[in-house]
Amino acid sequence: MLRKFLSISGKQGLFKLVNQGKNMLIVESLTTGKRGPAYAHDKIVSLGDISIYTTEGDVALAEVFEKIKEANGGKAVDLKAIGNDDKIREYFKTILPDFDEDRVYTTDIKKVFAWYNQLIENGVDKFTAEEKEEAAADEAEK
Repeated sequence: MLRKFLSISGKQGLFKLVNQGKNMLIVESLTTGKRGPAYAHDKIVSLGDISIYTTEGDVALAEVFEKIKEANGGKAVDLKAIGNDDKIREYFKTILPDFDEDRVYTTDIKKVFAWYNQLIENGVDKFTAEEKEEAAADEAEK
C-alpha cells in the first residue's frame, strides 16, 4: 500500500503514483489533488522503502504507522496538543520504545507524524497487510 505513496524532495506533502511516463512519473498531490510530473532528477522516495532506526535494527515505516494507528485509535496525531520537541520524543517512545534516539531526529519524528496524518485524512488506514501482498505480486511479475 505504501509503495504507491511518494515523498519528493523540494515539494510539500505526499504524492500518489498515478502512472509512469518516459523518464518521469505522473504523481497526484494528496493535499491539492493536482497531477503533475516528477522527473528522474527529483529525489523521489517511496514510503514503502523507508524504515526507522531502532536499537535492534530497522522497523519498516508501515509497521510504525500501524503502531501510531493503534495508539491513536485510528485518528490523526495532534502535534500541537503533545507539546514541545521533548514531549514529541517521549510520545514517540511510547509508540516505538526501542527507536535509536541518537540517529532518529525530532524532525524525522514530526515528518512521520505529518505523513501519517496526511494518509489518514485521505482515507488510507491499512499499512501492513496489503504491503506483503504487493511485494508478492511484484515478485510474481518478475
